[in-house]
Amino acid sequence: MIDLMPTSEEQAAAIVLAHAETNRPLAICGGDTRSGFGNAVASEDRLRSTRLSGIVAYNPGEMVMTVRSGTPLAEVEAVLSQNGQMLAFEPMDHRPVMRRSGEPTIGGVFAANVSGPRRLIAGAARDSLLGVRFINGRGEIIKAGGRVMKNVTGLDLVKLVAGSHGTLGFLTEVTFRVPPRPKTEQTLVLSGLNDAEAANAMAAAMALPVEVSSAAHLPLTVTWKFLAGKLPEGEATVLRVEGLAGSVDVRIEKLAAVMSAFATVTRLDEPESQRLWQEIRDVLPYADGTTRPVWRVSVAPGTGHQLVAALRLEAGVDAFYDWQGGLVWMRMEADPEAELVRRFIKALGGGHATLIRASAVARAATAAFHPEPEAVAMLSRRVKEKFDPAGIFNPGKMG
Repeated sequence: MIDLMPTSEEQAAAIVLAHAETNRPLAICGGDTRSGFGNAVASEDRLRSTRLSGIVAYNPGEMVMTVRSGTPLAEVEAVLSQNGQMLAFEPMDHRPVMRRSGEPTIGGVFAANVSGPRRLIAGAARDSLLGVRFINGRGEIIKAGGRVMKNVTGLDLVKLVAGSHGTLGFLTEVTFRVPPRPKTEQTLVLSGLNDAEAANAMAAAMALPVEVSSAAHLPLTVTWKFLAGKLPEGEATVLRVEGLAGSVDVRIEKLAAVMSAFATVTRLDEPESQRLWQEIRDVLPYADGTTRPVWRVSVAPGTGHQLVAALRLEAGVDAFYDWQGGLVWMRMEADPEAELVRRFIKALGGGHATLIRASAVARAATAAFHPEPEAVAMLSRRVKEKFDPAGIFNPGKMG
């Protein structure tokens, strides 16, 4: 594969135009850390953003940052940390679970709409995105959105590009919100609850006026893999509280008083809490060096454990739960069982199952993204035709 690495928007636009005129497909890529996402793309040329790097505009007082798409995520987070700010949606690092190397880019984060445990209250990556610049399939440079939420021109287009996995255009620049970083955090651990009991406890916790920012349940099969086995014995239902130190202390006390009716409770102070949520974010239990299929399933919070229980009657599956049970990470012991997984999701009221990891053979035989209803699929095709009339961007990746 030939890597094409433009150093300017104009160079990128010329490359896209040349490929569109000759109907040559382009694989769109940043740091190559999430290339396993989606269906395989057949292309001899890969257009990469890594030389479109650097911070374009950043005033901490405005809480908005504009960055070229190929800028390493680590560089962005380091600058934000120095100024007491953050990416609220807490993007996952897919390298461990997908067995990839390289450096994640900020453009790749938004192109894949990557979000972590704090999505529960902060929203997804696209919810922080204010503006984009990108090259469409005609080789035109497009600007949408702006640096403030009041400028709604093109805002829907911004949301559309986020999560499109490079199928609609080649991102060159992103503008996004950067709120203050919490001064500290603590995590309450409820021990010994089964999946159904944990779902009830998490629902009760989220209903309390204590601003729980993250809620996850770690069954017995995975608890020993977190914090190097230092979590309390038994299943662990974990609830994070963030903010000013005095506020966190008061809120965690109130939370513990209510949650003690559900299970034995213990606390994790800031260092262990931060480490735990990073490990949950990066799906540590399934970063096992294998190609056993891993699913990312989004369902209603109260149905996640029901899905896993139903699947276990017919297939070997391990799982744990984030987003109050609404995000289920599942590792299959053998085949992906896509038809089974998606049939049960439909029976439980709907949701989405994305195949994150599998062997090459399994990936070739399995639709990675959840099939869309026909009306939605038709609309998606029309949008794709408008953005990329020659169909050169990541053909086949999403369908």
